Amino acid sequence: MNQSLLRLSVLLLIATLFNSQKHFAQEISEELYGALEYRLIGPFRGGRSAAVTGVPGKPNLFYFGAAGGGVWKTTNGGRSWSNLSDGYFGGSIGAIEVAKSDPNVMYVGGGEKTVRGNVSSGYGIWKTEDAGKTWTSAGLKNSRHVPRIVIHPKDYNTVYAAVLGNIYKPTEERGVYKSTDGGKNWKKVLFSNADAGAVDLIMDPNNPRVLYASTWNVQRTPYSLSSGGEGSALWKSTDSGETWKEISENKGFPKDTLGIIGVTVSPANSERVWAIVENKDKGGVYRSDDAGETWNLINDDRSLRQRAWYYTRIYADSEDQDKVYVLNVNYHTSTDGGKTYSSANAPHGDHHDLWIAPEDPQRMIMGDDGGAQITYDGGETWSTYHNQPTSQFYRVTTDNSFPYRIYAAQQDNSTVRIRHRTEGGSIGEGDWESTAGGESAHIAVDPENPEIVYGGSYDGFLTRYNHETGTVRSISVWPDNPMGHGAEDLKYRFQWNFPIFFSPHDPDKLYTASNHLHMTTNEGESWEEISPDLTRNDKSKQKSSGGPITQDNTSVEYYSTIFAAAESPIKEGLLWTGSDDGLVHVSRDGGKNWENVTPKGMPEWMMINSIEPSVFDGGTAYIAGTRYKLGDFAPYLYKTTNYGKSWKKITSGISSEHFTRVVREDPEKQGLLYAGTETGMYISFDNGENWKTFQLNLPIVPITDLAIKENNLIVATQGRSLWIIDDLSLLYQLNSVEKDQDHLFKPKASYRMDGRSRKSATSGTNHPAGVMTYFFLKDPEGKKVKLSYLNADNDTIQSFSSEAEKNKLEVSKGANQHVWDMRGEGAERLDGMILWWASTDAPQAVPGNYKVVLEVEDEVMRQDFEILADANAETDLAGMQKQYDFISSVNKTVDKAHQSIKKMRKVDAQLQDFQKQYKNNEQVKPLLEKAKTLSEELSEIENALYQTRNRSNQDPLNFPIKLTNKLAHLNSLVGMDDFPPTQQDIAVKDQLTASINEELNKFDQLLEEEVKAFNKDFNAMDLNYLFVETED
Repeated sequence: MNQSLLRLSVLLLIATLFNSQKHFAQEISEELYGALEYRLIGPFRGGRSAAVTGVPGKPNLFYFGAAGGGVWKTTNGGRSWSNLSDGYFGGSIGAIEVAKSDPNVMYVGGGEKTVRGNVSSGYGIWKTEDAGKTWTSAGLKNSRHVPRIVIHPKDYNTVYAAVLGNIYKPTEERGVYKSTDGGKNWKKVLFSNADAGAVDLIMDPNNPRVLYASTWNVQRTPYSLSSGGEGSALWKSTDSGETWKEISENKGFPKDTLGIIGVTVSPANSERVWAIVENKDKGGVYRSDDAGETWNLINDDRSLRQRAWYYTRIYADSEDQDKVYVLNVNYHTSTDGGKTYSSANAPHGDHHDLWIAPEDPQRMIMGDDGGAQITYDGGETWSTYHNQPTSQFYRVTTDNSFPYRIYAAQQDNSTVRIRHRTEGGSIGEGDWESTAGGESAHIAVDPENPEIVYGGSYDGFLTRYNHETGTVRSISVWPDNPMGHGAEDLKYRFQWNFPIFFSPHDPDKLYTASNHLHMTTNEGESWEEISPDLTRNDKSKQKSSGGPITQDNTSVEYYSTIFAAAESPIKEGLLWTGSDDGLVHVSRDGGKNWENVTPKGMPEWMMINSIEPSVFDGGTAYIAGTRYKLGDFAPYLYKTTNYGKSWKKITSGISSEHFTRVVREDPEKQGLLYAGTETGMYISFDNGENWKTFQLNLPIVPITDLAIKENNLIVATQGRSLWIIDDLSLLYQLNSVEKDQDHLFKPKASYRMDGRSRKSATSGTNHPAGVMTYFFLKDPEGKKVKLSYLNADNDTIQSFSSEAEKNKLEVSKGANQHVWDMRGEGAERLDGMILWWASTDAPQAVPGNYKVVLEVEDEVMRQDFEILADANAETDLAGMQKQYDFISSVNKTVDKAHQSIKKMRKVDAQLQDFQKQYKNNEQVKPLLEKAKTLSEELSEIENALYQTRNRSNQDPLNFPIKLTNKLAHLNSLVGMDDFPPTQQDIAVKDQLTASINEELNKFDQLLEEEVKAFNKDFNAMDLNYLFVETED
């Protein structure tokens, strides 16, 4: 064959393989892997809520909307919460309103008014007419942010919405909207200008024709927040919202630039209206006693109006015209009409919304940076927020401990490290703790010592935390506190969420990033600057932030910074950086030289949110970028295979407004990628050529970061805490599945650990304790399906069948999951048995090689798998085998004894029936006496084996436990953890076994001699009664 033909053949082969892979990727159906589930691990520590409400006359019923986590409901006064919006919508919630005329009717507006740097937009208006069981979209899909909804008190189809709109660019879709047909159609009834949307909206509780609204000129960009300007105003309508008059021009109101305004009217006196106003020189609380005709500034305390854009809410008491609340970092209460205030905190602080029960002003619900909390005594006591899985996280990473822990920084709270699995029943507060850094942190864990953790915070603050000693050290690159300063004043520009990461090649090398890349090899004692400024360094975008009234510089708006950075896992010194102003750089020599490799054609000012160097090829890397802060919500993912010389956009299949924050490559399966977007998860089986949703059971929520560890996919969300998929290995095997054929997937290696997995309303779900087995059934209807687990010698340990009553195997069409607890059949435990601290469970299988067999009628499929030892176990494999043999021996004796008790009871029941039937028959009197004696002898044996007087769980405190309970107690003791039995365990077991066997021998002798004789006499009399059986 000549060279040309050879090259052509190779090219055709490559093309065929590529097209085959691409075709396979497009053909993969979720039906094959739909049994995979995301597991919520928590923490159950609430994230921000800016929308709360209760229901008049229903003292235990409340609702809140989470900043990224949808709508939640409690029916027990806040002791537990359940999500109402899953399956319909989710994300950021700005408003919740329940109809007074029918509490089953509720409207929800998407998109909160707390427009901080990581704020999410919403999905328009949603409506329910069955108290949240089902929902329908009720329009205003492009409203983006809806901070208030008001419903007519007698007509729930008449509803008003305050629409703040797109906070990133001018738009006509702002203002107050009105619907008279329950949200089917909306009319804009108030519009200030394209830059100012409606932020507050109140209806006079005594006159539904009167409404007050405020509009707010606010805009966010990647590098600034501006609060205040033309269009910010206070308005009033007296004709049910049809027309409006600006009342911020009235006497007494400040005349120069206005910012955000909160407004409320007293239910006890409609003439009394309060407004809290952002204004440079005359900001504060204003009051009108003539329904807005004139105003007086009655309090200008800065604690009521600090950081105005984030707070500025005011609420009138439902009964007392002199009582009013102002929300800010603290919440402030006035009882003299708003002139003076006392300050307090709900359990978290940073307060955003308040609902006061109209019939009982002592009953309230507060929304703050920690979620929702309820009081029944006017704020003296509050419910907890440690039962709400609505945390917002930025970045996520893991350590190398066992079981590994997950690290993330919670917005409005602390950093956290949390176990991904436990040996308990759930993942609760005792399984997580705070760690290094603050709410905005990247976190890096020492690869060789997971007790040493490095964490960032805003303003470039960087700490080293030692969990072993509890010591913390500041190791900031340049510890010049920039609080309140614009970026133009800084030596180094550190973003709110700046990168920190260890080299995958050198455990002593730690990197962090400002507008430069920095490196330390001495735990932060000193830092080396290893790059020039790798940003656009546009000075016009480095000014003080906040707008014309109130400055706000926390480093959220610091711009031209390195926002993502990573070192190649396969080539030491191959470094990548991405800036928040849209540049990508690469160095192949550890930072000595840098090359600008920004993708050509990529829109300017892209925030590079994540960089993923490939584990398979040094020249391959992926980036995820966003431009949503410029009003562009499109997804941007790019891939290079030549060190950035050229890039390809890879977003086919991702919805047009699902902008992308993160892309990760699976380290085990080349071509398998995961992407986290503003609205959920995506997966690609062909290196990003095509994407499909990978939502499964994950709620609709912004995804902020992803991590892959030990074939687990860890998902950080902005509003629903942390989630995890426990077994990605199923995805690696999809190319082995024949179309339309039943299939058994190879289980991943599973650890021999204790633990249980149960769902909880107040704690995270634990890892399933056992071997997770996945299988696909094309059509199991009417077929016998059996799943068996075998040891290396092909002995069956345990089986489950779709036709069995015990060990029932639940199956359905498509993907299935089954969890085997690594145990065989335990000892018999009779119905009603009360055993004190005793186990009849079989021991866990010893680490080693095993098999699983799936039978569908006559079709048989097999897979091998491995059980691994707990890495924390203090014994070896031989010790575990001794434990297994000991518990098996205990169970064998206990089982034999309990089976014998079952037989005793059966024999005794027949003897008792015989005595009842023939109690007055003199002819059989000797046999009746014999039956009575036999019953007494059986009872004596049974009572020696088991305490028959125990009828309730604590009866053993009154009636001492007997032999089988004592022996089964050894099962519990020796099975507590991975240890062989002690010499004492063996000695007691031998003693108890001997005693049990002695009683069983008595029973056997009774059957062999006395019962057999009784049957012989019974049969000789030819009586009309069943003879007493001696065999099963």
